[in-house]
Amino acid sequence: MRRLVVVEFVTLDGVMQGLASPDEDRAGGFEHGGWAAPYFDETQATAAVEGLRSTTAYLFGRRTYEKMVGYWPSQPDVNPMAGHLNSTPKYVATRTLTDLTWSNARRLDGDLAPAVADLKSRGDGVVAVLGSGVLVRELIANDLVDGYRLFLHPLLLGSGKRLFPESERPRPLRLAGCTPTGTGVLMLEYEVA
Repeated sequence: MRRLVVVEFVTLDGVMQGLASPDEDRAGGFEHGGWAAPYFDETQATAAVEGLRSTTAYLFGRRTYEKMVGYWPSQPDVNPMAGHLNSTPKYVATRTLTDLTWSNARRLDGDLAPAVADLKSRGDGVVAVLGSGVLVRELIANDLVDGYRLFLHPLLLGSGKRLFPESERPRPLRLAGCTPTGTGVLMLEYEVA
């Protein structure tokens, strides 16, 4: 059975919105896009490539899929991330997209919880969720997340979309790994207890 792992870049105050570029996600008047760029270093790049080894599928929400498909298919496969993303099965949780143009991408059919449970039951390795904040919140609510790989940045933004929603009950986690980078980012790995 596969594990479902959420992989996110977040600020200390939990913001995940617009990490890569100034215009990535300006929803709600967000003006801090590109906040993660100054913190990226070789330690994170190496960790990302190492994470590819166990990833046997990706799961995206619609908005993240649309952003990813606009960039990664045109990147050369000599880039380890591009090669893996382009060749690995990708599932998209969407009610609106019907034509998925990225190679090995397919729509996740049916209601989310049973469809993801079925996806996890087929095969080994990890189903990695990248970005996809709305989807992540639904996965958490349905107890479908098995672990988190968080790149915690030493930054307080004060506004923006946050990763974790309010919850009616505590959700204990077990720390499985912690690696600091030279830029102050903590690479954290948690398993759901």
